[in-house]
Amino acid sequence: MSLMGIGEFAELSWLSPRALRLYDELGLLPPARVDAGSGYRWYAPAQLERARLVASLRQLDIPLAQIKVILALDAAAAAGQVAACWARAEDRHAARRDLAGYLIDRLNGKEPVMYDVQVRDVPARSLLCLLRRAHGDEIMAMGKDLIARLAPVVAPHPGDPVTAPFVIYHGEVSQDSDGPVEVCWPVPGEQAAQIAASFPDLTLRTEPAHQEAFAHPGQGLPDPAQLVPVLEGLGAWTAARHRQPAGGLRQILLLSLGPGGQGPDVEWAVALRPAGNQARPQGARQ
Repeated sequence: MSLMGIGEFAELSWLSPRALRLYDELGLLPPARVDAGSGYRWYAPAQLERARLVASLRQLDIPLAQIKVILALDAAAAAGQVAACWARAEDRHAARRDLAGYLIDRLNGKEPVMYDVQVRDVPARSLLCLLRRAHGDEIMAMGKDLIARLAPVVAPHPGDPVTAPFVIYHGEVSQDSDGPVEVCWPVPGEQAAQIAASFPDLTLRTEPAHQEAFAHPGQGLPDPAQLVPVLEGLGAWTAARHRQPAGGLRQILLLSLGPGGQGPDVEWAVALRPAGNQARPQGARQ
């Protein structure tokens, strides 16, 4: 077998020597041979196809951890993963395009399109909560983990916002900011302590009865770029009615669980302080 040095292999694979060293360390593309004395890497011509695949996947901005998963699959499954990654990328691009249009209109003095905001009463309820600092993809993972763990124990009623799990954004979530965010799962009050005992990593707290201003933009799980017009729209609505939000923006997941269940439908909401009451309600966080 004729091996080539890292410089020649880098040129033929469209990858830099630095990238090749990184991919070796991550187990994505180990060299065919490493010189025991010098540590110099040697590559086989048969490795070029894998190297070019890695380079192409990186051009799609697919994370290295996901590329490692894709490389371990057969061709058909790998193609499915690439298609899924690209669909998410297109969704993110569409979200950023919408945000750019929103900002351009606002900077040009145009009134933004307002959501249809309504108010509902939310009774006091017990919540199992997980508070973490997280970025966008990590929030999705947190939610999926809680759904897998808690849905078999206490499932929300389909389409019911009172029993639906929700995420509270206590701070901005972006590439530069990690919240924090809090994933909350309502549980029956009479069973709350018993259920909480089975999930020691979760915090059990009581949320008092309150009113909630909410909007249903008619979209599924959004990109974080879509939070800006939602947050500003709800903020403008509450200010116009001399109400104040209690805590951060809420993403309410109206789940449809069980066989044939679709992904979550999403409502956006803010808990409202009682009119004339400036005190922060129990359970709210900075």
